[in-house]
Amino acid sequence: MTSTAAALLQDRLGLTDDELLAALGADPLELIGGDLDHKPQLPLLLTLTEDAAERAGEGVLKRWLRASGRHGRPIDLLTAQDYGAFEDALEDLRERGFVVRASGR
Repeated sequence: MTSTAAALLQDRLGLTDDELLAALGADPLELIGGDLDHKPQLPLLLTLTEDAAERAGEGVLKRWLRASGRHGRPIDLLTAQDYGAFEDALEDLRERGFVVRASGR
């Protein structure tokens, strides 16, 4: 995997540099050097998010990533490297769409 693949994931999800590094469990030198072959997370995350980006659109995907849902905020799941819960949240997005809830008052 290359830093180009990481840049694609970063752009697709609207991640900051720090969020991308946390999601991949990588350090800046690995990312800059494209030394991510030992990081199976990158191709997995690209595959998982590709369908969601096509169906919902990248703008919606970026908003969804920071919204609270049944599994919490997807960005928090991703940066905690809880890929199973992140995949579950993506499945909810696929099945239910992007659901905006009113805050409880």
